[in-house]
Amino acid sequence: MTQDVIALTPKMPEIRTLLAGLYAGGPELRVDNVSEGAAIRLCASDGRPVATVEVPLLLQVPGEISRLLGAGVRAEAPTWWTEVRATTAFEGAGRLAGSVAGRLATVLGGTTWPAEAAHTDVVPIPSHGCEAPVDADHPLDVDVDVDVDVDVLTEQAAVVIQDRPVVAATTWLTELLRTTARSGRELQIVTPPGARLTLPVRTLLISVPARWVVRDPECGYYDGLSGAVLRWHEGRFAPVPATQDGRIPVAEAFLAGVAGVAGVAGVAGVAGVAGVAGVAKATETAETAETAEGSEAAGSAAPHGQQQLHLSLRTTHPAGEHLVLGGALEAAWQALTGAPPAGWATAEPVNLPWAPRQLTELARARAQKSAPTWLVAVGAPDRPAIATLRIVRTQAGVEEQITLAVGYAPGRLPPLDALPELAETLATRHHLASMLTQLRPARADLTTPPHFEAPPAPLSFTLGPDAVRTVGRARAESAPDMRPIPLGVAARPALHYSLGDGTDPVAWQRLKSLDRHVRADR
Repeated sequence: MTQDVIALTPKMPEIRTLLAGLYAGGPELRVDNVSEGAAIRLCASDGRPVATVEVPLLLQVPGEISRLLGAGVRAEAPTWWTEVRATTAFEGAGRLAGSVAGRLATVLGGTTWPAEAAHTDVVPIPSHGCEAPVDADHPLDVDVDVDVDVDVLTEQAAVVIQDRPVVAATTWLTELLRTTARSGRELQIVTPPGARLTLPVRTLLISVPARWVVRDPECGYYDGLSGAVLRWHEGRFAPVPATQDGRIPVAEAFLAGVAGVAGVAGVAGVAGVAGVAGVAKATETAETAETAEGSEAAGSAAPHGQQQLHLSLRTTHPAGEHLVLGGALEAAWQALTGAPPAGWATAEPVNLPWAPRQLTELARARAQKSAPTWLVAVGAPDRPAIATLRIVRTQAGVEEQITLAVGYAPGRLPPLDALPELAETLATRHHLASMLTQLRPARADLTTPPHFEAPPAPLSFTLGPDAVRTVGRARAESAPDMRPIPLGVAARPALHYSLGDGTDPVAWQRLKSLDRHVRADR
C-alpha cells in the first residue's frame, strides 16, 4: 500500500526539525525540491523517489482532522499538518515515512496518523526497488509529464494506492489529476473496501478520465462509483467483459444493502449517475438522466434517515475592481445551515477561515495569468456542509460555478421551504444565472462510500433574470405542466420552477421536459 503518515503538531516544524526528520533515511538519500518548493522529495541514489514530505499546513478550521482522519485522532485546530507520502516501489519506504513523521511529533510534542506508524529509527533504503504491488504490463518508469509519486505508471494509466479512511482532494492528488489528464492517461485510485471519497474528490473524478478502484476479496477489484467488476487489462484497470445476455457484472459488495433491485445492469447504470454536476449555461438545465425508471426500483443504500441537499448554481458578475466573490455561496450556506462557511482552501484539508476578500484576491491574481481558480469550502462540524467553487473569467464577466452539499442526520429535515426565498436572494443580490436543487438519501457526513447510493431527485430549478431574457420571458413562463414563480423585480424577474418533493422519480422527466422547452429554437 502507499503509506501516508501525517504528523500533527502544535508547533510549526522549522528547518532544523525538518532536517532531523529527513535524516531518518540516513545520509545516502538525496533531497530534491518539487512542485515549486511545495514539497521535499527523498530519492534513492538512482534518483527514484522514495518518500515526499509536503510543506507543513496550519489547520485553522475546526473539525477538519476528524472529518478526514476519523474521530479517534486526538488533535484539533489550530494544528500543523505535515504529510509524508511513501512509494510502494521501495522496501522500507513506509517505515521511512513513519520515522520522518514520528521524529517531527516527538520533537514538537504532537501525534501522528496512523498512531502505530510513528517511530524514530533510522531506516536504510536499498538502492534497488521492489516489485510494484500491481502486476502491471510495464514496470514503473519515470515520465516527465506525470508526477512520479505514483505506484504504477503505464502508457494507459497512472495508478496510486490510498490506504486511508477518507480520500481527500489534497494538493498532491489534484495536481496529479491535472498532470495525468494532460499526459493522456487515466488516473486510477486503488483503495481498501472501507475507504470513502470526499465530495471534492467525487466531483473531480467525474470531470476527468479517472477511476476509483476498490479491492474486494470476492471479485478482486470493482469500480467504486458504478460497481462494475474490474480486471487488470492492457495497462489499466478495466471492466470485465459483459455476459452473453449483455449485462455488466457488478460486485456483490457494491450492492450490499440494496433492496428491490430490478437487475444488476440497471443498478450499474443508476449508480454511475451523480445527478447534474452543474449548469454550464443558463438554458442547460441538465445533462439528461436516463435512469429515472431504474432509480424508482432500486431503493436506497443510505443509512436510515440521513439525507443530502445538493445545490448546483452559477453566477455571472460584471468584472470590476470592487467585486467581492463568494457572496452567493455564503448566502446559500447561511440559508441552509444558519451560519456562513467555516473555512476555505485550494485543496483538502481546508485550512483557512472563511474570507471572501482573500479568496477574491487569489482569483484575481490567477485570472491575470488566464487561469481559473478552484476552491473547497467546509462548514462547522455540527452542521456538515461542503462545497466546490470554480471561478473563471469569461466574456460575460466573472463566473462562479458552485456545487454545495449539506448533510442532515436522522431527525433533522432539510429546509426545503427556504429554497424559493434563497433563489430570490441569489437572483436579486448575487447575479444568479441558474440553480438546480436536488435531494437524495445518503450519508450525512457527505462522503461517498464504495456501494450503491440512489441518485438525487430534482427539487427545483431557477433561471436568473438574464437567462429569462435570453430564453424569452413568454417562452420561459409557458413551460408545459409547470407554472414558474416570478422572483425579484417584476419588470425583470427570475423564474423558479418546482419539480418535485425529492422522492418523486418523475421529477427527472419534468426537468428533461423543461430543458427541451427552453432549448427549443436555440
